[in-house]
Amino acid sequence: MKKNLSISVRVTLVMIVLCAVIFPLAISAIGRLAPGKGKGETIHVNGKVVGYENIGQKFTEDKYFWGRPSAVDYNAAGSGGSNKGPSNPEYLQVVAGRIDSFLVHNPGVKREMIPADLVTASGSGLDPDISPAAAYVQVQRVAKVRSIPEEKIAALVTGHIEKPLAGMFGPSKVNVLQLNIALDAIK
Repeated sequence: MKKNLSISVRVTLVMIVLCAVIFPLAISAIGRLAPGKGKGETIHVNGKVVGYENIGQKFTEDKYFWGRPSAVDYNAAGSGGSNKGPSNPEYLQVVAGRIDSFLVHNPGVKREMIPADLVTASGSGLDPDISPAAAYVQVQRVAKVRSIPEEKIAALVTGHIEKPLAGMFGPSKVNVLQLNIALDAIK
């Protein structure tokens, strides 16, 4: 009995050191080698931090492209989805409200033209990207508000499409913050 207890205590102490000290230090060291040194990749404009590469932001002005809705209001400290299924009446009401709001701000768009990623939140609530279709459906509104030809705005969207990794892993996507920064740079 004493022998088994002694072994259990030693194994426990070894696992505490391994899991609570060595592993976190190793992960921290690996993070320091990553871009942004483990603190996230910040995006700078004129020497000022305007956002993070992989965290979505809320854009509601008509002069900007809008990203995916967020169930956590883009709070990176507490990411998460709504956890409501597609048949939940409350969820359906929220999505219907997002569709109605989008149509008010984009009068040239028909309901069936709205991509799902513009009215449904991502699992994390922090998705920085939208589909190319979600960007193109907003071109008319952005061009009109900024008095820039639609062709120029559409070309800007095309230039910001990130292709799938190795041409086959994941969907094509557009980083909304990067697109809006480029949009602001147009004179």
